[in-house]
Amino acid sequence: MHHEQNRFQTAFSAAPASLAGRLLGFAGAVIAAVLAFMFSIAALAVVAVVGTLLGGWLWWKTRAVRRQMHDAMQAQAQQRPPGGHIIEGEVVREPETAIIRRLPD
Repeated sequence: MHHEQNRFQTAFSAAPASLAGRLLGFAGAVIAAVLAFMFSIAALAVVAVVGTLLGGWLWWKTRAVRRQMHDAMQAQAQQRPPGGHIIEGEVVREPETAIIRRLPD
């Protein structure tokens, strides 16, 4: 068993001895990098197309709701008094503290 483990370590951990082995290893690394880049570009294109299709479908399905919201806003704008302003807000009033000063005699 020890002999097989030692042979496995030597086969995969030793650097290629010849120039041809080094060039073959470099070419394999370049090919793997190019394939990974091509795959990532294709995956990005698929995600972009699917995202565009889903966005278009969602836009199409919500058009009736958007129309109702637009009509409701128009109806609300017509109910406002002409030339008037509606100001909405909230007032928080803190109790006043009494300041006692003595007048000079």
